[in-house]
Amino acid sequence: MTTEQKQEIFTKFGGSATNTGSVESQVALISHRINHISGHLKTNRKDFSSTRSLYKLVGQRKKLLKYLAHKDIIQYRALIEKLGLRK
Repeated sequence: MTTEQKQEIFTKFGGSATNTGSVESQVALISHRINHISGHLKTNRKDFSSTRSLYKLVGQRKKLLKYLAHKDIIQYRALIEKLGLRK
């Protein structure tokens, strides 16, 4: 992932390119990484270290989303819809 891609994610979800600490931007960045690793695992099924890192990222995203749901349910629902996480 390039720096420009990260800045684009931060501006889209965090408000500015320097707002890297907001929960929304962190969840968006983790979701991008999850999508990238899951695409890698479709071709490399026996890559167990990537599988483990995928599980860790999913758990980290789950914790951040749980925090956001308790903090502000309206932002949580907007983020879920924007990222397309729940179907």
